[in-house]
Formats: sequence, C-alpha cells, structure tokens
Amino acid sequence: MPYSPQIAVIGAGIVGAASALRALQAGLRVTLIDPHPPGNAQASSYGNAGWLSSHSIIPPATPGVWRQVPGWLTNPLGPLTVRWRYLAKAVPWLLRYLESGRTYEQIEQTAKGLRALLRDAPDLHLEMAKIAGVPQLIQKNGLLHVYPSREQFHKDTRLWQIRGNEGVRWLELDHQELTLREPHLNPRYQFGLFVPDTGHCTNPGLYVQSIVQHIVRHGGAIAQTEATGFRYRNGQLHSVVTTAGEIECSKAVIATGARAKALAHQAGDEVCLETERGYHAVISSTTVGPHTPTMLMDEKVIVTAMTTGLRIAGQVEIAALDDTPNWKRAEVLCQLLARAYPSLSCVITPDQINVWMGRRPSTPDGLPCIGRASRSPDIIHAYGHGHVGLAGSARTGRIVAQLLTNQSPEIELSPYSAQRFRNS
Repeated sequence: MPYSPQIAVIGAGIVGAASALRALQAGLRVTLIDPHPPGNAQASSYGNAGWLSSHSIIPPATPGVWRQVPGWLTNPLGPLTVRWRYLAKAVPWLLRYLESGRTYEQIEQTAKGLRALLRDAPDLHLEMAKIAGVPQLIQKNGLLHVYPSREQFHKDTRLWQIRGNEGVRWLELDHQELTLREPHLNPRYQFGLFVPDTGHCTNPGLYVQSIVQHIVRHGGAIAQTEATGFRYRNGQLHSVVTTAGEIECSKAVIATGARAKALAHQAGDEVCLETERGYHAVISSTTVGPHTPTMLMDEKVIVTAMTTGLRIAGQVEIAALDDTPNWKRAEVLCQLLARAYPSLSCVITPDQINVWMGRRPSTPDGLPCIGRASRSPDIIHAYGHGHVGLAGSARTGRIVAQLLTNQSPEIELSPYSAQRFRNS
C-alpha cells in the first residue's frame, strides 16, 4: 500500500470536521486535534442558527453603517455592541470593518467571493450528511426573510440586487401570502422574501459529532489536546506542538475558528480576526413557531425549528475571547421570540428555556481565510467564516483536501488569502 502522509487538522468544529472528512476520502491519514469533544456546547458549530444560506453573501458592514456605531456603544443589549473594557483592543478591527463596507463596489466584490464559497451549500452538506449516515439532519426547504413593511424592504433593495446579480433568486410574499405560509407569525410582519435554493441543519452539534464519528470509524484519529504551535525541521513542517506533546505530521490545517490568530502567527501570517460572540435561546417542546426558518429583518435574528426545540439566534457582542457571557442578551432573544410569535407567551415555562453563547471567528471584510500559510505551504488556513461558518464549511473542506493533495482548488482563492491584511 503506498505511503499516505499524516495530516493534522487542528480544530474539530464544522470546518475542521469537513476538512478531515474530505482529506480522509482523498486517501490521507488524518488526526483531528481539539481539547474538547466534537459538537459539544463550547463550539460555535453547536449553537448556530442552522442556516445553509447560499445567499448570505452580504458582509455585516454596509455603506452608512458607521452612523449606527454610537448607538451600538450606548446600548449594551442592542443587536451589536462592544464591551467598553475591550473597546481599545477592538478599535483596529472595527475600523477595518467599517472601511470594508464603505462603498457598494466593495460589497459587490465581497459578495462575489462569498457566493463562490456558498453556492450549492445545501447540496454539499446533504452529500456530507449522507456519508456520515445522518441525511435527515439536512433539510432543503428554503429560507424566509420577513419585514414589517414593503417600505422597509425597499431600504435593502440595493443589497438584494447584488444578491440577484450573483444568481440568487427569491419569491416576494405579500401580507396575505405570508400569513398563509406562517400563521403563527406576528401580523406586524407585512412582507417577506422566500429564498428556495437554500436549506438548514436541524441539529448542528449532532451533525459535527456524526461526521467525526464517521472519520474515526474509517481510520481517522482524534487527539483531545490543545495545539499550541508548530515544529519545523530543515525548513519543513515536522509536527504540531500540543499540551500533551508533539503530533508528527507532514501537513497541517488551522481550523480553530476564533482561536486561530496565534497559530496563524506561528505559520507566518498576521490575520485580522476578532470574536463576534453570538447568543441563542431554545424553547423545548413547543409546536408554535415558523414552518420555514425565518430571519426577522428588523431585529437581525433567526428563528429555526431544531430537533432540540425552537431556536432563536443572533446578536453580535465584541468582547474578549474568554470573557463571561452576558445572559441578559439571551433574555432579549426570548423577548423577541415571544413578540414575533405571540402564541408562545401562553405556552412557554422557564424550565423549557435553554440559553447558549458562542464565538464567531470574524474578519473585518466578512471573508474567511482559506489557503496556504506564508511560512510553510504545508500549513493550510481554514477559519474566519464569521456568520457563514456552517454554510461555508462544506466547500471549504473540499478546498482544503484539494490543497493537501496538491490539486488546483475548485474556486479562485485570492479573495480569502490570509496575506491580504499585510497592507491594511
């Protein structure tokens, strides 16, 4: 049997799991390195909104968003806030964040990059889920955006036009059509957009667990330890250094999400990466809620029926990586959920509510870092997906495997270069 090089995939979230799965399929020997059990609550992969949104190609910062910054800073429970004691450290990222969305021309370029990564996301995930034996976790029934009025939608017209230019299609729903589709939704929402070529995952944590279990069953390994750096020998990668010793490998993948910055530095790249902390609340044992996963566009939150209950997810909190959660933000989500689906107020009891906080790994321009590292071409960057980590993980995993086997990547990788921050 021909020799197969040992690959170390650092990080067992959805991006690391997808990368390891595709590397294993390519005939490589794979070891996943993560200090925590895959799919557990400490991972962003566990608590996201579950959207496989191939149309999520607009970065968070858009023209004119700078006008809202003072309001964000003075409202600790708003849709985006920065903890005051962390503000000084966050300023460089925030300035790049605002600059990256200063013009619509910049938004169009970012949209091209994200669309290339996210296109066909539901199909790619269904393929992975079938391999892992859990196809029922992937649903391809579309996604819904709702607005209080058509006039409020018109404020976003330019952004939807950019989506349309990239091949996204949607169906407009008036109030009557929206009510027929979503009878539990508050009638204050008068207008909706249904995006058909999309889908969702009904249990992201279980999905990651299932992929990793498949990898282990088919010869992959998992090391429950923390990676701290790399060891080079004669100018080439020799091993990944961990708190439990060294793991020899010929190639490595950095897929540690919000914790990737230190490893990227050791790989020769200074990346602009920040932690966008997001929250969710899950209401168990309820039949009230959306038939189609729904984004409340005025509140910037997403409501999705999961196998574990009705989940509302969203908000952005810029704070230190290991700072304590502000659970009042999860309480706000519960209030928004009850307001959007008034029937819930009559059936929710406190023991039905579970809350969670996770850490999105976010770059200021909304594009992830995917590609070879500066210090060694045998180290691959695969992190920084921000709000599209789940949707973007499937194609990222394919690209990582292509790079590991010295094939040409299926899409152009220059938009995702980790070196793009050098002259920022």
